Amino acid sequence: MNATLLHEKTRSRGRPREFDAEAALDAALRVFSERGYHAASISELTEAMGLAAGSVYKAFGDKRGIFLAAFDRYRAVRRGLLDAELASVETGRDKLHALITFFAGSSHGEIGRQGCLVVGSAGDLALFDEEAAERVATAFMTDEALLADLIRLGQADGSISWNVDVSATSLALLCLTKGMRVIGKTGRSGEEMAAAAEAAMKLVT
Repeated sequence: MNATLLHEKTRSRGRPREFDAEAALDAALRVFSERGYHAASISELTEAMGLAAGSVYKAFGDKRGIFLAAFDRYRAVRRGLLDAELASVETGRDKLHALITFFAGSSHGEIGRQGCLVVGSAGDLALFDEEAAERVATAFMTDEALLADLIRLGQADGSISWNVDVSATSLALLCLTKGMRVIGKTGRSGEEMAAAAEAAMKLVT
């Protein structure tokens, strides 16, 4: 989908009407994250997106189409933010710490209560939709592979012990970071999540 502008012909004026697809999808993903796929109604989505139902259906097809587009948008934005954090530090251990801290920082306050679209989708839609299930599985595998790469980088640069089991530890950290997003919906404090992040780093000592 073109991420710049989508166009709709309006009958009243006979000229193109434009809206920002990225802003609309950002609004939609907040609804999906907070309400879940099944509980989110088209009326809630269109209101949050600031669009008429006709515009939404024309651009995305249906609620499922909105969800899949919002999912892809969510993953792209989150990965861009994470990559910026990883680029700011050098060693594999520091990058791993930055990644875990990134998830901890998203697991409290308002953003924590919104939850994670990927984690929520795993139990909400993926069981009933093959395409959504593939997206969720790919997201988890990609994150696990990144964790494994950072551990290996740390082992290569000497910041992480060679005794650390890459496969088992990357899976454990995947479970922990995704679990943070679930716990974040319960109103945990930033201090609690930061402490959890520090405890997680003991897996690579």
